[in-house]
Amino acid sequence: MSTKADSWGSRVGLILAMAGNAVGLGNFLRFPVQAVQNGGGTFIIPYLVCFLVMGIPLLFIEWSSGRFGGRFGNHSTPYILDSMVKGRLWKYVGVFGIFTNIAVAAYYCYIESWTMSYVYHTISGTFDNMSQGEVAGFFNSYVDIAQSTTGIPYEAVVFYVLCLLLNTFILSKGLGGIEKVAKIGMPLLILFGVVLAVRGLTLGTSGASDIFPDANAWDGLNFLWTPQYDSLTSSKVWLAAAGQIFFTLSVGMGTIHCYAAYLKSKDDIALNAVSAGFMNEFVEVVLGSLIVIPIAAGYLGLDWVIQNAGFGMAFQTMPYLFQQWGPALAIVAGVCWFGLLFFAGITSSLAMGTPWMGFMQDEFNWSKNKGAWSFGGLVLIMGLPTVIFYKEGLFDQYDYWAGTVSLVVFAFLETILFSYIFGIKKGWAEINMGADIKIPGIYKYIILVVTPLLLGWVLVSSIPDWIEKVQDADTNNKEWFASEYYAENFESKGIENGVVEEASDKHVKLSFMDTKKVFDKETERIKQVEFKNYKEYTFDADKNQIVTVKKGDIVKPKGVIAKGDFTNDTLYKFMGRMLLLSLFAFISLIVYFAYKKRAREGRATL
Repeated sequence: MSTKADSWGSRVGLILAMAGNAVGLGNFLRFPVQAVQNGGGTFIIPYLVCFLVMGIPLLFIEWSSGRFGGRFGNHSTPYILDSMVKGRLWKYVGVFGIFTNIAVAAYYCYIESWTMSYVYHTISGTFDNMSQGEVAGFFNSYVDIAQSTTGIPYEAVVFYVLCLLLNTFILSKGLGGIEKVAKIGMPLLILFGVVLAVRGLTLGTSGASDIFPDANAWDGLNFLWTPQYDSLTSSKVWLAAAGQIFFTLSVGMGTIHCYAAYLKSKDDIALNAVSAGFMNEFVEVVLGSLIVIPIAAGYLGLDWVIQNAGFGMAFQTMPYLFQQWGPALAIVAGVCWFGLLFFAGITSSLAMGTPWMGFMQDEFNWSKNKGAWSFGGLVLIMGLPTVIFYKEGLFDQYDYWAGTVSLVVFAFLETILFSYIFGIKKGWAEINMGADIKIPGIYKYIILVVTPLLLGWVLVSSIPDWIEKVQDADTNNKEWFASEYYAENFESKGIENGVVEEASDKHVKLSFMDTKKVFDKETERIKQVEFKNYKEYTFDADKNQIVTVKKGDIVKPKGVIAKGDFTNDTLYKFMGRMLLLSLFAFISLIVYFAYKKRAREGRATL
């Protein structure tokens, strides 16, 4: 087996790198949105419970498994798992630990490139004097590669490639490069976060306007931290909380295994795991909750936030909100905010390259340089479709299958391996070896019983959603190529009809009665109110697409509203799923070749 020259320079560097792996865009973009969409304070309780009974145990499992495999010269999950048990199957389960990182990096670097672009546009004054609607429109224009906001052709692709080149260059320097970025990036991230969090805490009602007279930053904070105990029985809230723990701690990915594989046998992992985990939670729960939601509520009102919460909300609102602080402060705040997101992103995306690099170094004696640039090439091949077909939903397919499903499947299987095949007795001893803290004995039984049961529940309860995703149940336009285009379902269940408000050769606008969520301050509960909503469709006469409805027509879901030549989004969604399957098959094949090579050298396990 190959000898590894790479190692961590210091314990601080390791903890910061591990925290950087976990602290990412999800802390500042996904966590507040998940909290808003799942009842505010209602979400926090199951989230913290899941952190204690699922997040911490998985950190212990992955740190100890990685260090154990590292003793045998293995630095990625296929052969880390293989070193824990005899048999040929588990190395292929370990494929998830390489596959997930490449697939997630493919679209994660795209989000990361948004932050680079927004720093540039903040400094260049692009957002000066823009309305909130214009800022939101800018984001929609940016992710449409046919448009350019700078005059650079295919601007989104250019920023994506630049971001990927930067990641790959740093990766080529090995653990030392990652450690240096973590030592710089993590303190800056926390500094920027504190600056913006202070603003979120002090904004109050000063951002209210004639358009949003009830805007109040404190409403956002109260909503996030006031539990609604009657919602704690909702499985939807618990599933969302469990999913966020996976996303935020980067468990079920293989990066933690890889980082821990470079530790020595007597190096502490218990305290390191807890330190990295709690640093991530501080950034997410404290800083993450004090920025986007309070600031947005302070200018646009809590009801607007509840109705518009989404992953891209920060890009569609924050530049406008910063403009309210004056030209100079807008630049400072914009650089702080998008710089914070960039550092959060790059410390996570760098970790995603290490499992592939470690595997290729171990099995085929590849250099760090060759491993890094081959990783960059794979990410580019997988990632360009997410950039080009972002609006068609391919990006979302990657996020769902690689960024959610894959994590749950791998985490469940590795927990079963650790607790019942490797054995909890050996596993518990491995966790405590060299530990600088005494781990409460209750965690032995949590790892053995509670964690696998919770993971199993998340896994099984998600299967119906997997089936719906494969069947494209969210759309009425299922055929890849069609001669008719159907009206999609209206927002609320039970609504059967829409009315054509506008109809032209290229455009159809439907109106229908809908309900939306608003916050009732008297009861401190979310309630539903009725309002008139709209759906709009745009068609292309050059593709022989002809609108078949006229103003005043009554339209039902699945009703024909246009005829012509249509290529529906389901084609691109299917393409995304096939690309992911191809990647998994490719990595499995590489693992098989590595096994055959080990067998020839007499070092393969049976």
